[in-house]
Amino acid sequence: MRTRGARLAGAAVVTLLAAVGVSACGGSSADAIDYAVDGTLPTYNTNTVAGAASAGPQAFARTLTGFSYHGPDGQVVADHDFGSVSVVGRAPLVLDYVIDDKAVYSDGKPITCDDLVLAWAAQSGRFAGFDAASQAGYRDISTVDCAPGQKKARVSFAQDRPFVDYAQLFTATSMMPSHIIADELGLVEGGVTTALQTGDTPTVDRIAQAWNTTWDLKPDADLKHFPSSGPYRLDSVSNDGVVTLVANDKWWGAKPITNKVTVWPRGADIQERVNKGSFDVVDIATGSSGVLNLPDDYVSNDTPSAGIEQLIFAPGGPLAATPARRALALCTPRDVIARNAAMPIANSRLSPAADDAFGAAEGAADAGQFTVANPDAARAEIHNQPLTVRIGYQTPNARLAATVGAIAKACAPAGITVQDAGSETAGPVALRNNQFDVLLASTGGATGSGSSGSSAMDAYALHGGNGNNLPGYNNERVDGIIDALAVTTDPKELTRLVGEGAPILWGDMPTLPLYRQQRTVLTSTKMYAVSSNPTRWGAGWNMDRWKLSK
Repeated sequence: MRTRGARLAGAAVVTLLAAVGVSACGGSSADAIDYAVDGTLPTYNTNTVAGAASAGPQAFARTLTGFSYHGPDGQVVADHDFGSVSVVGRAPLVLDYVIDDKAVYSDGKPITCDDLVLAWAAQSGRFAGFDAASQAGYRDISTVDCAPGQKKARVSFAQDRPFVDYAQLFTATSMMPSHIIADELGLVEGGVTTALQTGDTPTVDRIAQAWNTTWDLKPDADLKHFPSSGPYRLDSVSNDGVVTLVANDKWWGAKPITNKVTVWPRGADIQERVNKGSFDVVDIATGSSGVLNLPDDYVSNDTPSAGIEQLIFAPGGPLAATPARRALALCTPRDVIARNAAMPIANSRLSPAADDAFGAAEGAADAGQFTVANPDAARAEIHNQPLTVRIGYQTPNARLAATVGAIAKACAPAGITVQDAGSETAGPVALRNNQFDVLLASTGGATGSGSSGSSAMDAYALHGGNGNNLPGYNNERVDGIIDALAVTTDPKELTRLVGEGAPILWGDMPTLPLYRQQRTVLTSTKMYAVSSNPTRWGAGWNMDRWKLSK
């Protein structure tokens, strides 16, 4: 499976070459870059259900740093500016984290182990109230030993839970400034950590609520609550959701090459802005803006992401019963939809970020009946009863609109009426609020890739109790399989586990995978060091190395 065994050395070489490329290109560089992404920017906290599905990871990968980041192939790269991680025990797995002595937030406050404690507590599932997208990995940690205010922490995993992809934890955008919550709630210094370590339930409830909402991005947001731990810091948020980042003068590592990056959320005017040359970097799902005509001074690069475009069924409403979900799946023309996306059909639910050869283990035989639209089988599944289904997706998106149209056409003969419920606010929260019956999106309900880069972690989107388990799916055997995948390295056992889970998931149909989302990165020919990325962090992974020549 991809990402098993982090390829740190290769990634370091890629990063070094990118930096060399910038210095070698010569000429003076522009002071500002305009960067367009394909989602909204509702929150600075990309670990909530809404935040993880947004374009926040693309925007803030170099604003909120961590012990690692994800390179151009989705590989994990150690971020030695931030600190170091060392393995001090294998059974159980014990890791020592040391934050760099010079590491401070842009407000001058030190980065401490308190931030690790908060990240673990919020994403471990141990404390009610945190609206975290995923518990993957963090749920396997038994303790985070941290003396409040210190620069080191010992992280111990449960005896039988040696989480394989531990390098994915405490990564870029995963840790939020705990001192801001302490200030918000009027707690003493270190009070957040103390409350979490002692299980002070009333205070923990207040901490969870603050973690969920303090970092919502609004034009009137008090930016004192949004300090940075990276080369860039937040400078402004406009009425239309545009976020401006500027160089962080408190950053202790190599200074960013460009002083200002303006991040533009998804809009309908990408073609118009490209024609005018007002975007320097565009990182979007291929086809989401239709066929883009490139001026001579732009280049385009299409690459597959680690995210799976899919139908995610609501836990309630007309698709609450398994036969209704299977009926919609049976009349969905997955072959046509994948062909229109110029991608093979994806069957992956438990190995979504893996190479497609591994994904083949996910029950091709079980998936086969859901390849070509079969309205007769769909009608039989619901005993000739009429069914109306609203499919939501974040607009504007030409490809997803066409996908809904293809499903509506193919399902009509089965007596299934499909309504286009696309909107600018469609996403995981809207699905949770029953604003439609199906969300058409990528992994975790994301507009972008949505993938962590780790199949083991992405599979938790179908684990009971996980925040981004949007269908509310609950199957003890599947939970056991997902838990086993997270601590297994043997390829034969991984294949066996995936093969065991596939028939269950094709039978229960909590989601319907369609195809691997393609990513398109457009850049001005004057841009240097920009590269695509298959994970949720997208092209923004090395934003501080970007250069635009004048």
